[in-house]
Amino acid sequence: MNKTIRNKSLICAAIVVAVLVVDQWLKIWIKTTFPIGGGIDMIGDWCKLYFVENEGMAFGMSFGGDAGKLVLSLFRIVASALIGYYIVRQIKRDTRYTLLISMALIFAGAVGNVIDCCFYGLIFDESTHWQVATAFPEYGGYGRFLHGKVVDMFYFPIWQWTWPEWMPLLGGRNAEFFNAIFNVADSAVCVGVGLLIVDQLFLAPKKSKSEESNSEENSVEQTKEEA
Repeated sequence: MNKTIRNKSLICAAIVVAVLVVDQWLKIWIKTTFPIGGGIDMIGDWCKLYFVENEGMAFGMSFGGDAGKLVLSLFRIVASALIGYYIVRQIKRDTRYTLLISMALIFAGAVGNVIDCCFYGLIFDESTHWQVATAFPEYGGYGRFLHGKVVDMFYFPIWQWTWPEWMPLLGGRNAEFFNAIFNVADSAVCVGVGLLIVDQLFLAPKKSKSEESNSEENSVEQTKEEA
């Protein structure tokens, strides 16, 4: 293993481990400290730790009940494996660090939520609005393998308002920005995707017009030969 590959491997591994440790530590602390809907204000009324659980999708969304939960968990596992395989392949190539870092963040975030889906139903009892969960209860956890709920906690209700009565459909309703509740794993995925977009727009090498022309000519010639 040459030095470049070793450095890339260490950077990716460090990112994944750091995200997973912080993500899981915070989730376990939240789940074993607060009931559903409990939490603390960090900065005024607009920056809070607010404990909720969801069926596995990002930002508190759910999908298709029990069967949907199983499908989503399996999809997460397959997607995480493919992302991990892609990272390993890219480490062995002359790949930009920004691309590797972005993919490592996305991989870590995906795995962080996969851990919840796979194991939290087995190792915790049910969290309710009046009961704080405990780890490894004598009578077993609240769910089966692949049916655990994802723990979310970051809540930023920065701006709250009521729509004017004259507005169709929305009139008189309360609204707020930002009402999604998320976790460290979700944040890692979002940062990774943002960095990936920046990498592809500004850092990825662009083909020159001559290279594109040669590529098109080669494609045409190959088609003629096959015909």
